[in-house]
Amino acid sequence: MNAFEGDCATGQDTRYFEGVHRGRFSSRAYSMNDFNRGYARSIPADRADMSVDAGLRSFMLGVYNKMALGLLLSAVLAFVTSYYQPVASTLYVLTPDGRLAGFTLLGTVLRFAPLAMMLFAMFGMKNPTARSSGIFYWALVSTIGAGLGLWLLVYNVQSVFATFLVTAIAFGGLSLFGYTTKKDLSGFGSFLIMGLIGLVIASLVQMFLHLPGLSFIISLLGVFIFAGLTAYDTQNLKMTYYQLGGEQQSMAVATNYGALNLYLNFINLFQFLLSLMGGRR
Repeated sequence: MNAFEGDCATGQDTRYFEGVHRGRFSSRAYSMNDFNRGYARSIPADRADMSVDAGLRSFMLGVYNKMALGLLLSAVLAFVTSYYQPVASTLYVLTPDGRLAGFTLLGTVLRFAPLAMMLFAMFGMKNPTARSSGIFYWALVSTIGAGLGLWLLVYNVQSVFATFLVTAIAFGGLSLFGYTTKKDLSGFGSFLIMGLIGLVIASLVQMFLHLPGLSFIISLLGVFIFAGLTAYDTQNLKMTYYQLGGEQQSMAVATNYGALNLYLNFINLFQFLLSLMGGRR
């Protein structure tokens, strides 16, 4: 595997804007409700029970449905940008047998566009509304999805589908654990976020130095970190629901950013597993 293939196949760009996402939206997205990860833990665990709380069930289903639609849109856009030749040729430099050899100028712009969108939102969305957070969610998901066609150019289709299935099963189990556990995961979550920062730094180092074996270590750690964040963010969403107290505008914003949290967890978990399990074209 050459250095170029290692960089694009492990999807480092997603890690970068995931790091920005954690820094901006974990603390500020719910600022209009004075929400933060620590304060939300004041809600008694025995209240956060979906089996007896129809409101919580409806809120969580709204988050999952929006996330699932985001994944579906991403899959469609990834297919178009990798298999529809007029589009693929404007984004990627391809070998005669259809493998990825590089990026065009437009492809490079698309590759880093999600990071730019995150940075813009950091300064431009001080008080997000249901409408603005919804537009941001779909715009970001669309941009990410359009850039994910490179997976189908680097890995064979069978590997992509098999890894997606493994990721979906793992994600479902981890999210269910985060939802049902009575254990407070806030301390564990703080540790994971610190690990995410280290992961981003290590990815930046690897982008320039291409150290032998570091990509494998990064991918392995990435699987564990995003597996833990999936459980942590799911529990955090439960606490968010009760802290918001049913205020509809805030609930709509929380649904959008909650779906974005889980979407990014899924995408990162998928690409790290693909880096470990995938068969290259």
